[in-house]
Amino acid sequence: MNRNKPLTGKDGEVRSLGKSDVAGMKKVSALTASLKAKLKPRGRPVAATTKERITIRLSPAVVDKFRATGPGWQTRVDAALTDWLREHSPDDVAA
Repeated sequence: MNRNKPLTGKDGEVRSLGKSDVAGMKKVSALTASLKAKLKPRGRPVAATTKERITIRLSPAVVDKFRATGPGWQTRVDAALTDWLREHSPDDVAA
């Protein structure tokens, strides 16, 4: 890497990288085990159980009530259905 020129400016922004900067970089696989251990994974943690993405049609009144509760409303719909299934069966509902 071009050691004469810092990668970030006074404002903390990363400058445009040149060919010499990129040529001096190492792949993560080339780092020592201790350095790899210090790197923290980014993004959302992997859930123990993943949910299935589906399309479902609900009445506007139901959607409006849950949306009015703010962010996370879809999770609350899932929780409400899970709670309902504890004492009911989908077979109990007439189509």
